[in-house]
Amino acid sequence: MDKRKIVWPVAACALVVAVAIGSNIRAQEKGRAAGNAVGIFEGHEDVGKVLHAGAVEYDAAKQTYTIAGGGENIWFEKDAFQFVWKKISGDVTLTADVSFLAKGGNEHKKAVLMVRQSLDADSAYADIAMHGNGMTSLQYRNDAGAQTQEIQASVSMPKRLRLVKRGDHFSMWLADENGRFQPASGSARVVLKEPFYVGIGVCSHDENVVEKAVFSKVELRSEPQTASVDGTVRTPQSDRGTKGRR
Repeated sequence: MDKRKIVWPVAACALVVAVAIGSNIRAQEKGRAAGNAVGIFEGHEDVGKVLHAGAVEYDAAKQTYTIAGGGENIWFEKDAFQFVWKKISGDVTLTADVSFLAKGGNEHKKAVLMVRQSLDADSAYADIAMHGNGMTSLQYRNDAGAQTQEIQASVSMPKRLRLVKRGDHFSMWLADENGRFQPASGSARVVLKEPFYVGIGVCSHDENVVEKAVFSKVELRSEPQTASVDGTVRTPQSDRGTKGRR
């Protein structure tokens, strides 16, 4: 018997099965995103281990997102929080007014603007994290499972935040009392593969508690990736002054 006559049909069957599995996974992802779509975002879910499920309410009239999130932390080598996301590629500018719904709670509860490689708890990411005590910082994890690092801003409890991704570099911009954005930290380099996740989220920093934050005037802009020669991060001129335990 000619063995070649057996090998080719088997290989063909394996290829068909692999294609079918891949198509099924993509269909499931699209279905999950469509079922959880909210506002300008494609989906939302708890990232990492949480005891109490998070949620999001979108007010179309006011265009506000009220996010309820639990989770122990967004820090160290893994995260736990409620994340409202959209899959995207290229350079990104994410802007929002942010405020906690209630005073008190853990001083390191976090409301974040985030760009994240995946929905895994230990994913590489960069974010702007506004803490319950007002401290605001550019946080980043360079690789999956690595320790989180941060650069703190000198401004406490800013109202309007902007996270900028240009190439592999991320920076934090905060609006002054006149609505003009100023750089609030140095930049951090985090290499992400396209596509990645961009969104907003909340962590209570207490696994037994759920905290809420309101995100309003949310703007998400994307464009083909560009990187400056010197590696610095710049906000486009058209954006300047426009309205719209750790």
